[in-house]
Amino acid sequence: MVFACFQPALSRVSESANIMPYSVEYFNERVLADIERWPIGVLADYARLVELLMEFGPDLRMPHSRSLGGGLFELRPRGREGIGRALYCYLVGERVVVLHAFVKKTEATPEKDLRLARRRVKEVRDG
Repeated sequence: MVFACFQPALSRVSESANIMPYSVEYFNERVLADIERWPIGVLADYARLVELLMEFGPDLRMPHSRSLGGGLFELRPRGREGIGRALYCYLVGERVVVLHAFVKKTEATPEKDLRLARRRVKEVRDG
């Protein structure tokens, strides 16, 4: 089940969702909670990038978004405090589902995070 509620830290994003072609949902409440615990600078950039994602969908490219293959994409927020990653996929009906999110601690995206996100892509697409 996809969690589609927006919390107060991202309320500006949810208000603009009514006029944007793409909607953003979260795989579960924990994914959203993880994002809301990000450092404020990374969180602010994430909110800005989500607005761009809702407006441009799959046309959003580097340096904001990147394809990881197999229908998995990463949103790439940055702040003075660090770098975040929100792994997401697209669903029919101009829907974006954020599957997993974390603050990067290494240069490469950890394999365990990619495996989790790929498993969740299959889960949301297969029902």
